[in-house]
Amino acid sequence: MRRFLRPGHDPARERLKRDLFQFNKTVEHGFPHQPSALGYSPSLRILAIGTRSGAVKLYGAPGVEFMGLHHENNAVVQIHFLPGQCQLVTLLDDNSLHLWSLKVKGGASELQEDESFTLRGPPGAAPSATQITVLLPHSSRELLYLGTESGSVFVVQLPAFRSLEDRTISSDTVLQRLPEEARQRRVFEMVEALQEHPRDPNQILIGYSRGLIVIWDLHGSRVLCHFLSSQQLENVCWQRDGRLIVSCHSDGSYCQWPVSGDSQQPEPLHSCVPYGPFPCKAITKIFWLTTRQGSTFAIFQGGMPRASYGDRHCISVVHDGQQTAFDFTSRIIDFTVLVEADAAAFDDPYALVVLAEEELVVIDLQTPGWPPVQPPYLASLHCSAITCSHHVSNIPLKLWERIIAAGSRQNTHFSTMEWPIDGGTSLAPAPPQRDLLLTGHEDGTVRFWDASGVCLRLLYKLSTVRVFLTDTDPSGSLNAQGEDEWPPLRKVGSFDPYSDDPRLGIQKIFLCKYSGYLAVAGTAGQVLVLELNDEEAEHAVEQVEADLLQDQEGYRWKGHERLCARPGPVHFEPGFQPFVLVQCQPPAVVTSLALHSEWRLVAFGTSHGFGLFDHQQRRQVFVKCTLHPSDQLALEGPLSRVKSLKKSLRQSFRRIRRSRVSSRKRRPAGPPGEAWPDPRQGQEGSTRAERTGLQNMELAPVQRKIEARSAEDSFTGFVRTLYFADTYLRDSSRHCPSLWAGTNGGTVYAFALRVPPAERRMDELVRAEQAKEIQLMHRAPVVGILVLDGHSVPLPEPLEVAHDLSKSPDMQGSHQLLVVSEEQFKVFTLPKVSARLKLKLTALEGSRVRRVSAARFGSCRAEDYGEHHLAVLTNLGDVQVVSLPLLKPQVRYSCIRREDVSGIASCVFTKYGQGFYLISPSEFERFSLSTKWLVEPRCLVDSAEPKNHGRPRNGSGPETALSRARNSGSQSDGEERRSGPVMEHALLNDERVLKEIQSTLEGARGSSGDWHSQRVAVAYSLSNGGGRGSGHCCPVRGAPGEG
Repeated sequence: MRRFLRPGHDPARERLKRDLFQFNKTVEHGFPHQPSALGYSPSLRILAIGTRSGAVKLYGAPGVEFMGLHHENNAVVQIHFLPGQCQLVTLLDDNSLHLWSLKVKGGASELQEDESFTLRGPPGAAPSATQITVLLPHSSRELLYLGTESGSVFVVQLPAFRSLEDRTISSDTVLQRLPEEARQRRVFEMVEALQEHPRDPNQILIGYSRGLIVIWDLHGSRVLCHFLSSQQLENVCWQRDGRLIVSCHSDGSYCQWPVSGDSQQPEPLHSCVPYGPFPCKAITKIFWLTTRQGSTFAIFQGGMPRASYGDRHCISVVHDGQQTAFDFTSRIIDFTVLVEADAAAFDDPYALVVLAEEELVVIDLQTPGWPPVQPPYLASLHCSAITCSHHVSNIPLKLWERIIAAGSRQNTHFSTMEWPIDGGTSLAPAPPQRDLLLTGHEDGTVRFWDASGVCLRLLYKLSTVRVFLTDTDPSGSLNAQGEDEWPPLRKVGSFDPYSDDPRLGIQKIFLCKYSGYLAVAGTAGQVLVLELNDEEAEHAVEQVEADLLQDQEGYRWKGHERLCARPGPVHFEPGFQPFVLVQCQPPAVVTSLALHSEWRLVAFGTSHGFGLFDHQQRRQVFVKCTLHPSDQLALEGPLSRVKSLKKSLRQSFRRIRRSRVSSRKRRPAGPPGEAWPDPRQGQEGSTRAERTGLQNMELAPVQRKIEARSAEDSFTGFVRTLYFADTYLRDSSRHCPSLWAGTNGGTVYAFALRVPPAERRMDELVRAEQAKEIQLMHRAPVVGILVLDGHSVPLPEPLEVAHDLSKSPDMQGSHQLLVVSEEQFKVFTLPKVSARLKLKLTALEGSRVRRVSAARFGSCRAEDYGEHHLAVLTNLGDVQVVSLPLLKPQVRYSCIRREDVSGIASCVFTKYGQGFYLISPSEFERFSLSTKWLVEPRCLVDSAEPKNHGRPRNGSGPETALSRARNSGSQSDGEERRSGPVMEHALLNDERVLKEIQSTLEGARGSSGDWHSQRVAVAYSLSNGGGRGSGHCCPVRGAPGEG
């Protein structure tokens, strides 16, 4: 009966838990999903991006970042900074205006919404009368001019948003002040452009959609001059000296109009259709910029020939006889040009900033050829859809430098200009260690990201396409174009959603940070082993086939074919180069992967079985078929997953019948392991509890009985996890290398390995023999396996002890095996494999384990104290910490919305209590469970700070800013950051976001069946234990559910 008693409250342990555990969502990595507006402050040098979910994100120097969210969750249509102030105004698609301010609190800046306002018309007026089309913040910093669909311009006083009705510039007022000949035509309709005179704040330009442009005198309330075009007006640019106006139109033309004191309508100085004479699309925005050399820059969006290039997304730059049409792979949202400060006599543009739907592109206008600038943040994570993730903590400096060196050779096409958007100051400390986040993609690439701080920066890109024969030559360029081609298109940006072959998709990644070996596995059963080489090379990739069915009769693969390897030598650039290819047969999705670089072994698993490969001798050690006779569906590929309706109904009725029978068989008390009545059953359960004699005792949380699954319920042979360990497998006197495999049917296989010593490694063969087979009674999928040493500390990673980065594992005391299934945690003693402890998670909460990983949690008070625990994510979106080895729940936090199944499937934990998951196809949310390892952004923006607003100098590129980190505002200890969860909530209100992520993560599940058992393609977890051991572990006593 003692197992039902709740342990007493331990204040000391509670204090210690507060020193170890704290939940924070810290920063979003990647590119904002569905951007809808762009703003830029020349004085603050800060960029603002608005999204369709109502978010506003501000970016400055690397490390300076803020995020705010409108309560309405409406799309942001326009963003405008107030001149010279730390304030901005946003316009939403519900016609509401919002004033935001950057305010300093606690030594750091925060983005706050101050006021909101909706423009109201007179009673009975049509909605178009006040539908805002364009905003103009006046240089006085007190007035906001609002152009509307009705042709009126309203004036609002800031910061209170007080409407000044007496200053309204109505279309009738303008009409009365026009010459007689201009009144004859319908020149009004909506306001398309509002601009202030560059030199005289008393004059504003108003452009109407029908082609009329007027310069309005604010003091005299009169028209100083007007211009009338025969084409529909799209936008207007006023030259810096105020003497020239350039208008762009719907027919793909732009016109230059001279500005003089004469009120007579002048003819345009010049009218041009840049890509005529055939019909062209509209030029929607134009910049006309002066330079000290005399020649101007004309930069405009659109204007392409309608018939041949009407589907292109282009921005053209024309300067000094050179013309280039930058061609983007996604729709252009908006763009701006960075120029010299207002006091300068010339614009002298130095950078073009383009916000496309899927990426941000910055073009260097100083350097000949106008090369792109590599962004230090706002990375396009989804340039090809993300299919899996893998995190590696504490990278050795030598490996780090070699990866950066390989990546720098891939970035020679980038400009050396320093990042031009450099406002604000980062207050975040330098990252304590070097961390890598590896993402696998649908196009067969693996990208290496610097995840040390709050800036996620691309270091290196690995492509596996060269190994295989595909439709596209990897060395060729689809974008190559002759010099004489017209229009002069040039592809820019990295977003490329199209994959040559879906079978190339990466499903599993495993990197050894000490040896430089990398294993990647894909959708068509391909497993590549690569090693890091600092020089380019040309060699053949050795191919080995692994037949996981082992010639079993009656099985026939119905899915996709294997990829054809490229014969003969293949040229590889410096970086990770493959030297062996293991091809699984049938070519199903690889569902698990493990690499042991010290033994030079790689293990791989699919829905049919698993195998072990010796990559030093280039030979297969063994394969094990795990296919169950009922697993016929496991032989169907992702395109032939048609289930028998009769069989589906039969299985459903069987599950219902078993559920009813098991519920009737439940007893109030019994031997250990039988369920105690659920308190949620009400008074009846309470009465039964009283009859057991426990009336006066405080009861621990009770457990429902976990119903056993039958072999027909899911794909039992599906290999979920693989794990290498040097432990006691046969007897307690000798330890040996071993390989453990867990399947979807609750089976754990253990193989004893004989690895020859280093001096005879190439002469003798690696031997393997099955030593154990454990079948969990409830048959739940095994999602994690871990071996604990004599001190109950997870075994160190391969080569970690050899590099003096971890204590040697305790091989004197008895080892323990931890098996984590979807429904419970269970500890076995080794080598006898007798059950010692268990925690029934599903029985307690009805939740299932989706991700689990060992992590070391350091104390925020005592520098040398830390504990090893399990970080757990459930299907309800909760993250929990469970103690080792006693399996006592420590803390529990709500992290991901339970509806966001794709975010849960994409989650990956780190070795120090942090995690990442996708909140949209292009964004990772970063969170932390640790008080010590908290990558928290902090920054400061001060409008009064003296700074040089000139162009950035050419230097070493974005690397110069690595020591600075990103920020989203101040945060006190223990306070959960508001913007992260709110942003996630806004994104997840959009069903399209969820479906897009889910389709990416599930698209290549291959030969897997049950929905719950298929979510293994994102990130391996629980690999070779956690960090270093610690002798200071203070486990709690008496966890519920043990026995």
